[in-house]
Amino acid sequence: MIKSVIDILDLSTEEIDSLLATAADIMENPGKYAHACDGKILATLFFEPSTRTRLSFESAMYGLGGHVISVPGSSNSSVAKGESVADTAHTVSCYADIIAMRHPQEGAALVLANNASVPVINAGDGGHCHPTQTLADLLTIHREMGRFHDLTVGVCGDLKYGRTVHSLIEALSRYPGVRFVMISPDSLRIPTFVRDALGAKGIPFRETVSLEDAMPELDILYMTRVQRERFRDQELYEQVKDSYILTPEKLQNARAEMRILHPLPRVNEISVAVDQDPRACYFKQMLYGRYMRMALILMLLGHPAPAPSRPLIYDRFVCKKRTCITQTEQELRQAFYQVGDSGIYRCIYCESKAK
Repeated sequence: MIKSVIDILDLSTEEIDSLLATAADIMENPGKYAHACDGKILATLFFEPSTRTRLSFESAMYGLGGHVISVPGSSNSSVAKGESVADTAHTVSCYADIIAMRHPQEGAALVLANNASVPVINAGDGGHCHPTQTLADLLTIHREMGRFHDLTVGVCGDLKYGRTVHSLIEALSRYPGVRFVMISPDSLRIPTFVRDALGAKGIPFRETVSLEDAMPELDILYMTRVQRERFRDQELYEQVKDSYILTPEKLQNARAEMRILHPLPRVNEISVAVDQDPRACYFKQMLYGRYMRMALILMLLGHPAPAPSRPLIYDRFVCKKRTCITQTEQELRQAFYQVGDSGIYRCIYCESKAK
């Protein structure tokens, strides 16, 4: 098997530590890595709009001496003709040594990885997860705070569709003493699959609608935008789009050592006046993403290994979530995993609960 990274849990804490160390070394000694991927090709398949993620992947590969081939949007590929994700995987594997894909449907990256003969990196699959953004987040937190343990982390905004939030919570849940404060409108609360996972691990968290009330207790504030593209009901989007706007005034009760992160792009949820605050780290975070993606490309091209597996139940249930890849991919088998010993089963592609 070829190792791919579809979910942040595909990486052990030891592998994350190794990636952090490699990224730090790249930052200090870029010339040492300038030819590490000579002759290698990265294919970037971005079927949703992207600036930071796509450019950072491409910049990362060029920084390692490799080459990039790209499909910018589904309208410019055979996807527009109805090609399946599985067939895309077989095709692109003929032309590239590693693939990074963003796709609007949850589970599409897993389908790609299951059919590709080269490593696959999930660059975001719908509202599901975004592991390489989490790697950027982790490098930012580690460099700013010096640790992952014993942190109170506030995640604010769109927690329902925010794939970066889901991946960050999964990653930090593996470290001792971490506690979460979920700050969102009722309609954008954290999904049940994330809540269930936290409960199963005994990770403390609380939910609130008030950013101001949560501010004094936070070590990290992770802001997110409300994502217009995830809403079927635009009237509901208009109701919640301005729920949280971070301003200098709202930071008056925040700790001096607190750090502010945001996966970007922002709309208006962080005032530009906050950019000069020494606690603002979101532009550093963007740069760190390049170095972590360089480290990940090196790892996947240099150390192929089986990805962690879990027992699956096939064809007993049917996923009905409209944004799941099972709704469109030709002849894709239904597959579910059990959540611990709970008797709850979830779709491996989108995490929806079996009913």
